[in-house]
Amino acid sequence: MPGDGTRPGITTPERPTARLLDLTRSLRRAGRVATGVDRVELAYGDALLSDESVPVFGLARTAFGYVLLDASGVRKFIERLTGREEWGAPDLLSRLPRGRSNLQRRAEADLRRLALARAVPGRLARMLSRNLPQDYAYLNVGHSNITDRVFGAVHASAGRIAVLVHDVIPLEHPDFQRPGTVSPFRDKVQRVAQDADLVIYNSADTRKRAETFMRGWGRVPPALVAYLGVVRPIPVPVDLPPHLPPEQPYFVTVGTIEPRKNHAFLLDLWEQMGPSAPRLVICGNRGWNNAAVFARLDALRADDRVIEAQGLSDGAVAALVQGAAGTLFPSLSEGFGLPPVESAALGTRVLCNDLEVLKEVLGVKAHFLSVAEPRLWINTIENWASNPPETHQPAVYDDLKWDSHFKTVLRLT
Repeated sequence: MPGDGTRPGITTPERPTARLLDLTRSLRRAGRVATGVDRVELAYGDALLSDESVPVFGLARTAFGYVLLDASGVRKFIERLTGREEWGAPDLLSRLPRGRSNLQRRAEADLRRLALARAVPGRLARMLSRNLPQDYAYLNVGHSNITDRVFGAVHASAGRIAVLVHDVIPLEHPDFQRPGTVSPFRDKVQRVAQDADLVIYNSADTRKRAETFMRGWGRVPPALVAYLGVVRPIPVPVDLPPHLPPEQPYFVTVGTIEPRKNHAFLLDLWEQMGPSAPRLVICGNRGWNNAAVFARLDALRADDRVIEAQGLSDGAVAALVQGAAGTLFPSLSEGFGLPPVESAALGTRVLCNDLEVLKEVLGVKAHFLSVAEPRLWINTIENWASNPPETHQPAVYDDLKWDSHFKTVLRLT
């Protein structure tokens, strides 16, 4: 069943005396549109705060050291991240580092104002020992702040480490990544393999791929699989700009325009279909290592068959997806596949590359075709364009619940 991912051989530990959630990623991305990983960190914050039987703390790395929050501080930080409260004014310290936006300066200043305790890097273990009971659980679910200093300080203060690994795509496809990002990512995964007391995986496929690398490094930590929860997106049509949605039928793809998402494949399909092709809406900002695709998109600006839509709100994207004849995901690699899952949750037809992880997570709720068969993709797109789905159809995919995820995870952390 989704979320019930424990495996034989994992010994259930005693309930932790407290839980410490690393919020460094959320701090660094304050003010940006939340990605899938950002949403996971927020979901963990809400879930831990809801479990009143175990005290909750938050940890974040700032430009000048570490900040420790109690439950009240975590709650107020999340309220600011989600727009329910305004950020405060920058303080003197936040004005000193260069390269930070004004909102990031305000976020760091607010963390210091909310702090239960603060420490320079060399005093992190002492701060944790003074403020947390022994046998607490440190949870890192954002792939940020995974360092020897943090892991060493947690173990030195009698805590145990649980890390959620979303994917190992940078190790499998280094050519897809931004320059300079692969080696730091490898260091993080090696550190998890060496020091984590428990690894949480979002799919069995991610676990298999990660543990293949870990076995080569020498240690494979205890692990479990817990599918991420999916909250059905709420369509907000009034958030759409005047030119959207296009005339029916149209198709949508959602995701940053970077090599792994394989937008070039879709542009090839639309070129082959010619003037009779339905409209394609590409929802996502331009990413990296993709100059050829960007050039093709620039050349298509006068062609209304392909529409590039950047900077849309989640509600606007959901409205586009819900009204589409289908959503298309020819991605070459995924760790979980949140956009196609959210499309299925909206009741929209989903056509994906036949990746094992998408088959695992979506099952019969999506259609799978290999990108090695472009003619089959064209046949399906043309068929769906000629046979639009019924309007206002109910959501067809609601199997993945955060309650199930946390039922699995929190009994072991």
